[in-house]
This record gives sequence, C-alpha cells and structure tokens, in this order.
Amino acid sequence: MDTEQPENLPSTQETEFGDDEGLSQDSQADSQESTADTALIDDPFQSQEFLQRKLYFLLEQLKKMHTKLPEQFQLRISYELLAGLANSLLNDTIFEIVKGLMEIQHVTEKHLMQVREKVENDHQLEVKQWESKIQDPEELEHIIALMKIKHTKNMKETDMKLVLHLDQKVKDQQSTLEKAGVPGFYVSDNPMEIKIQMYLLDFILRLSRLKFEPNK
Repeated sequence: MDTEQPENLPSTQETEFGDDEGLSQDSQADSQESTADTALIDDPFQSQEFLQRKLYFLLEQLKKMHTKLPEQFQLRISYELLAGLANSLLNDTIFEIVKGLMEIQHVTEKHLMQVREKVENDHQLEVKQWESKIQDPEELEHIIALMKIKHTKNMKETDMKLVLHLDQKVKDQQSTLEKAGVPGFYVSDNPMEIKIQMYLLDFILRLSRLKFEPNK
C-alpha cells in the first residue's frame, strides 16, 4: 500500500533557510537597538551629569553677574529667580529667542529714529521755504516764530507716538518670553520691573556668548 505524500510541504533546505533568514533579521534588529541604546548613553548631551554640570555653570555665571548690579536690584532679583533662569537656559532655544527679539528691537529703534529725523528735516525745509519767499525781516520773524510753535507741538506728538510704539514692543517681548517659560518675564508697565527684566535680558545675552566646556 502506497503512502500518500503531503502536498506543499517545504523541503528541508527551504525550512532551514527560512529559519536562518528569520534569525538573521532578528539579530540585526537587536544589534541596531543595542547600538542606538549605546549611542544614547554615550551622548554627553543626553546624560544627567552633563545637564547638572551645565546648570551649575549657568547658575555660577548668573550669580557673578548678579553681584555687579546696584544693591536695590540685587535685592529684587532673588536666588530662586536666578536658579529658575539657569534651569530655563538649559534649553538653548531661549538664547535664540532672546537674540531674535533684540534684533527686532534694534531694527525698530533704528526705524523710529529715522522717522523722527524725517520730521525734523521737514521742519527745517519748511522754514527755508518761508525764508526764500518772505523778504520783509519782521514778517519773516513772525512767521518763523509761528513755525517754531507748530513744529514743537508736532515733534511732541511724534515723540509720543514713538514712545507708545516702543512700549508696545516691550510688551510683545515680555509676552513672548513669558510664553517661552523664562522666569521673571511677564507683561508689566512698572518701570522697576521693566528695569529688572532688562538686566535679566542682559544676563541671557552675555551667557549666550560664553562657551560651556563640560570637561573642565
């Protein structure tokens, strides 16, 4: 009696090859995961020790800067605020945000200065035009006196508009840094608080120019 052979069974060679291939793929996957884990551990930027060293460095630099401030501002900027600021600066993105805000501020100030200079030039041009038209010295003197009153009023209005524009830019900066999670920054019109925030901005800019060397 003949024994029926089961159909579609893989040959011994095919089975062995398939098993070897599966084992090879698993080994490669394990090897890749192991390599990635090792790289993560070896990367100093991901290590807790690196972050602790950087935090200590930032805090020490901030404390040195703090001692150079006038006493009234030293009292207003606490150690807790400095520690919180140092912690936020572990994220280098904060440095880039502050640099960007300062660049915008400088461009804005330059533009507003040009606006003011244009108003002054327009005033001078108007006076020269009257001087070229009027021949009578007394009449000219009277007209120039009127021009001076008008120009003074116009300049005060211009300066007020420029100040309001700058004030809004300051509030925009305060809001941006508050949303970024930088301690000490919030929207305020208080001159003392604004001055403190200016010192903190100066601290951040100075720190951005320092190079942290974790091995030293």
